[in-house]
Amino acid sequence: MPQLLPLRLLETVGLRAPAGATRSASDDDDAPALPTPSVTAPASTAPRASVPGDSFVEPSTDTGGPLDIDTRLERTAPLSIIAPRRIGESDLAVYPLSLGASVFGWTADGDTSLAILDRFAALGGNFIDTADSYVGGRSEVLIGKWLRERGNRDDVVVATKVGRHHENPGLGSVSIVRAVEASLERLQTDRIDLLYFHDDDPEVPLEDSLATAEWLIESGKVRYLAASNFSADRLIEARIMASSGLPKFVAIQTQYNLMHRAEFESALRIVAAAQGLAVMPYYALANGFLTGKYRSKSDLSADARSVRASAYVNRKGLRVLAVLDRIAAEHGVSPASVSIAWLLAKRTIVAPVASASRPEQVDGLMAAAGIRLTRAQMLELDRVSE
Repeated sequence: MPQLLPLRLLETVGLRAPAGATRSASDDDDAPALPTPSVTAPASTAPRASVPGDSFVEPSTDTGGPLDIDTRLERTAPLSIIAPRRIGESDLAVYPLSLGASVFGWTADGDTSLAILDRFAALGGNFIDTADSYVGGRSEVLIGKWLRERGNRDDVVVATKVGRHHENPGLGSVSIVRAVEASLERLQTDRIDLLYFHDDDPEVPLEDSLATAEWLIESGKVRYLAASNFSADRLIEARIMASSGLPKFVAIQTQYNLMHRAEFESALRIVAAAQGLAVMPYYALANGFLTGKYRSKSDLSADARSVRASAYVNRKGLRVLAVLDRIAAEHGVSPASVSIAWLLAKRTIVAPVASASRPEQVDGLMAAAGIRLTRAQMLELDRVSE
């Protein structure tokens, strides 16, 4: 069950009104626009039309917390346009699926990586997620090659992370600046749209790291700042520091999927909602388990992804796959698409991060944004994955 925060903390982060205060009827109106289905054309920037039934609000099952399922979730067929979603308090609008590039130069060779990026862009994708530590920087090199050869830098939102590269470890000022300069060179660009601190660094005062990011933003080398694998307490601390003029985090990354829920569905989800942070779940497919590829021990191999997925090959995991199989059949899509659609129907989720090792795998990932799960399907997935 999700961990609940004390009433006083809920009041502090702004999700529960103090005693005697009244709750506005529009408190739930800031949910991100729901995805819609076409994956054969670029995302439209047209505003979402009003939909009958939008005024219906399903009661929350979280005491004092945010409503988990988007209030505009309907029992209808997909809409005809996939609307972009805004990343927190930024001006970045992205397709609601972020292409994870951790496999580029690893399980996907150079030519395959470029073909995956081509397929992603052809289907309307514009949000790429990488890190300076992925394959020692090889992932960024391949993305930079693609951006230069295709001449589409202004059409793509590039997110990368610093803090784990062996040459520039941690979040000290010198490491951050050197890491960003190296990433810019590998990506063959003059700016990073969204820079993540890859991990919290308890050895460096957070104020110093934020001040360094402020300089990078003022110099135009970084547009917006985000946090990966930060605790709720550190996010609150960072927001307090931002009140003095330091840059705000506009997004967070955390592990979140049908098989790994408790870590996010606690203080972290509440703080993210209170601060208006866009949430980009990584391992959205639980290391490939939620694709249905691993259903018994005989399906596992010795590679790193299989080893991580093996933790889910048990009775609970098979029950989740059974429900995914049935719902996927009802929609005529793959279990992977339904798994991502479940994430996209959750409040605060903007763009789950998922990777592909072959171009044809991209289609199923992108299709998730057009799936409209019913309330009954959402609740069934919630229950089986508890």
